Amino acid sequence: MKHSKLKLMTLTALIAALCVIGSFIKVPGFITTAALDSAPAFLSVAFLPPIFSGVAGALGHLATALTSGFPLGPFHFLIAAEMFIIVFFFNILHKNGFTMFKWVFLVVANGILSPFPFYFIISPAFYLSALPSLLVATIINVIIVIVVMPMLSKVLSNRKVTQI
Repeated sequence: MKHSKLKLMTLTALIAALCVIGSFIKVPGFITTAALDSAPAFLSVAFLPPIFSGVAGALGHLATALTSGFPLGPFHFLIAAEMFIIVFFFNILHKNGFTMFKWVFLVVANGILSPFPFYFIISPAFYLSALPSLLVATIINVIIVIVVMPMLSKVLSNRKVTQI
């Protein structure tokens, strides 16, 4: 295994561990899996490639589901796949310099669109009742990332940490 692959996997595991810690900070609401688990995965776009950031986001959701008792059962694997896709595309937007659009994408995709399949799978009432807590959790995660990302970027550039 090459050194760079090992470094990527280690950083991904560390971000996933931070997601697990965030999964214990729940946002009160109808959906018990709304938590602050996404912020570390969103922050990882500053130094990880899209695939690895996406994996960290998916693992972060699965950790939150686990700490909540998997209330939606196997549907949490669908949500983890959605988290992978959202973090993957957020990473691409970040790396391509879409400064404002990436934040709008993140709030809309994670807070509004990601629970939308459950409108059809479970019921419209479930979707509408889940939306407020998911949107609040998403906005809190995004605010954390908006505050911390400039500091993280400064540390990465000042300390000459090589971006992968």
